[in-house]
Amino acid sequence: MKIALSTIGKFHTFDLARELYARDALAGIYTGYPRFKLRNEGIPDTLVHTFPWVNASYMAFPWKHHLSRTTVQAWENLNALTFSRWTQSKLVDCDVYVGLSGSGLRAGLKTQARGGHYVCDRGSAHIRAQDQLLREEHDLWSVPYAGIDPRTIEREEAEYAAADCITVPSTFSIQSFLEQGVRQEKLRLLPYGVNLKRFEPVSKPPVGEFNVLFVGGMSLQKGVQYLVQAYSRIQHPNKSLTFVGSPSAALIKLLDDKGLWPTDAKVLGHVPQQDLKHIMSTSHVMVLPSIQEGFGMVMAQAMACGCPVIASDNTGGHDLFENGVSGYLVPIRNVDALAGRMQLLADHPEQQREMAHKALQQVGNIGGWSTYGDCAMRIFSELHSHA
Repeated sequence: MKIALSTIGKFHTFDLARELYARDALAGIYTGYPRFKLRNEGIPDTLVHTFPWVNASYMAFPWKHHLSRTTVQAWENLNALTFSRWTQSKLVDCDVYVGLSGSGLRAGLKTQARGGHYVCDRGSAHIRAQDQLLREEHDLWSVPYAGIDPRTIEREEAEYAAADCITVPSTFSIQSFLEQGVRQEKLRLLPYGVNLKRFEPVSKPPVGEFNVLFVGGMSLQKGVQYLVQAYSRIQHPNKSLTFVGSPSAALIKLLDDKGLWPTDAKVLGHVPQQDLKHIMSTSHVMVLPSIQEGFGMVMAQAMACGCPVIASDNTGGHDLFENGVSGYLVPIRNVDALAGRMQLLADHPEQQREMAHKALQQVGNIGGWSTYGDCAMRIFSELHSHA
């Protein structure tokens, strides 16, 4: 069985590609990333096909955020369409084609016409559910929201309809598809892995402190607005809040204008993974209160460093850890629940240490990307056997 993949970026698709290659099942991977950025991906050049001309210029354009929303959407639409057509034209014969949602329809239909199977890989909630949750959140905070481009929604829903199956990383994602009328038998749960060689405990949280960590791009979608409110309620003489990932000056200003931004918050921006595992290892808890997220891989990374997680129900946490044992799950937008769980860990260091130990055990039992590869191969083999 030979499997081809496509992704306009990198995402988890290259992790899947490495697992398929290790099993002699990779027919090729098609990407909008430039080749020079893929040198360390562990896949032979002969199996990597690149079309970076539109995507790379879009990603690198320094003044993108100053363009009108209409212009940006037109550029994003062009990016998806040109990549989709290129993938269709270059696609090798394969038994299964797995296209990351948004640009895989043409290649998927070509594979089906050849007698193969088309898998739509969706890394988040159903796109209409995603759009609705984000629209609600922006309305709550009186922040303008242009919405997901209707052309993108149309493309994605056409992919959902045409695909032989849709892989999603969490039960939250599956539920969002069911609520949009997609049949259960078309959906497959495929949670992401974690690189257990790259993420491991390298230190311990300092005694007498309570260090709270957030990892990800700062946005309303990630629930930063609820984290800062909950953090401000924590009673501890030596607490800290650290943000790692893409900062947002606009969100910080919004929260600061409302008197919600903590004066002691540290915003580090992007950090190398070597530094990130040190930060995770020395944090007492990582909090991911996202409004919607298919599967927050940073949760597994933190757990692999011995850092317990408090996450919202809409992050994939239900598929990663047991609530109250190796982490805590809370409803979205619930400041009281967030603050209560953080205060509990701050007040009971011994419970925090026990939960950290259980988190490390739990992520070890789940396994790394190899386990993800095994699960993916079972899904693809099931499709192939029904040919």
